[in-house]
Parts: sequence; structure tokens; C-alpha cells
Amino acid sequence: MEINAVIQVRTGSTRFPSKIFMELNEKNTVLDYVIKQLKFSKKIKNIIIATTTQKQDEKIIEYAKKNNLDYFRGKELDVLDRYYKCAKEFSLDPVLRITSDAPFLDPTIIDEVIEKYEKSNYDFVSNNMIRTYPIGIDAEIFSMEALEKTWKEADLPSEREHVTSYMKKKDVFKKFNLKNNSKIPIYRLTVDRKEDLEFLRTISSKISKQPILLKDILDLFSKEPDILKLYNNIDPVEGYNKSLNEDKEFLKKNGKNTGKNFSFKETI
Repeated sequence: MEINAVIQVRTGSTRFPSKIFMELNEKNTVLDYVIKQLKFSKKIKNIIIATTTQKQDEKIIEYAKKNNLDYFRGKELDVLDRYYKCAKEFSLDPVLRITSDAPFLDPTIIDEVIEKYEKSNYDFVSNNMIRTYPIGIDAEIFSMEALEKTWKEADLPSEREHVTSYMKKKDVFKKFNLKNNSKIPIYRLTVDRKEDLEFLRTISSKISKQPILLKDILDLFSKEPDILKLYNNIDPVEGYNKSLNEDKEFLKKNGKNTGKNFSFKETI
């Protein structure tokens, strides 16, 4: 089974534009870290950048070419459509979904998620359906069949933007959630706002080994707990909640029954 990681990347973040090109140290940007961490995976064969057709994202195409990465361009906000058409373009099955604002992705945890998928008959395996890992240690792998069904049936704005939320809601998919048994003192290891940079830069400056594993970061917190004072404790699902509000407007406009709202379970 060939595993290809598809990283969704754009510069047009409303909360922090061009955050992927922010430097975490003198040599590496956020996106550099994402790529470097993924390359330590023992399961991933290829990395594909999935960006938008927006002119401002030409910079991402230049980055992909410079780093010899495959790339695909699709819709900006309909990320589900972007993933589906990228998967079709590269004949992917399964698809490993990765986000670009998570510089400390743990390749060993990603490999656990992949291995669970490989050794089972699940449609969808992730470590974030019931969250026990921080946001930023996420990995999701799903079959092309599940992606195609989702692409055809999902219609809410949140389902189109967040790619797998429809899969998480629907019982028609066979799913598995990888759980972490350790207590984690933070909810996020991602760049959502400019205020996150100092915290992540400090982690980068304190850990020189490659790859940086979640265990290394937790050990650092134990040894130097004052670092946690830099942690920006914003709403960990701020972006998703914004999408849920857009769903309400969509349903009102289209005269549909809102039914039961779906929300991520945060259990760290």
C-alpha cells in the first residue's frame, strides 16, 4: 500500500495570513518544519502540496518546485473538493491528510495511524475524532471510496472546508480513533495567531534533535515548566465554530432543517 501525504496549504488565513512562512528559527519556517517532520515517517512515500488557485498562493507553488514537491491547485474554501480532485489527479488511495500549520507533527504517531489503517478494514482512521492529542499532532487517513462519497454528499460549509467532518458524523463509515493515554498540559501545538509564535519558537530553540517528537516536547515542559506561560490559550476550535455559524446561515438561506449540530469532543 503506497501512502501519500497531502498537505493543505494556503496563505490566505483570516486570523494569521502567510503564517506558514513565518520563521521558527533562523533556518526554518513553519512549513519547512512540517515537511522535515513528515520526511522522518517510515510509511510516507510521497508528499503533495495541495494549495489554491489564488494568485497570492503562487509563492506556495514556487516553494513546492524549489523543494521538489508535487503540487495541486484547487478551490480555496472548498478544501474537500481540493482533496478529492488532488486524489484523482495523483491516483491516490488511501489519502493521508495533513495540515500546514502544525510544525511539530510527530512522524511516529502518524505512522501509528497509518499502520492501523493498513492492518484493518476501516474507511477512516485518525487520532482526533475524540481528541486526546493536542491539535497539531493530527493525522487522518481515509480510503478514496470514503473521500468520494463524502465529496458527493457533504453540502454544509463546515463539511466542505474541514474535509473530514462529514466522515466523523456519519455512521456509514467504519472508523477508528487512535487514543493517547498520557496527560497533555496543552490543547494546541499549531500556529493559529501571531501570539503562538513565541511559544513555538521557544520549543524550537530548546530541542535540537530531529525529528522533534511529542515526547520530547512533554519532557521539555517537565524540565522547564515556565515555557507553558508562553502558551496562548485561545479557543482550540475557534475556526470550526466559525464554520458552524456559517452552516446556520447556509441552512436558513436554503430552507433546510438544521438538525443536530456536530462538535468536536475535546478531552485532553
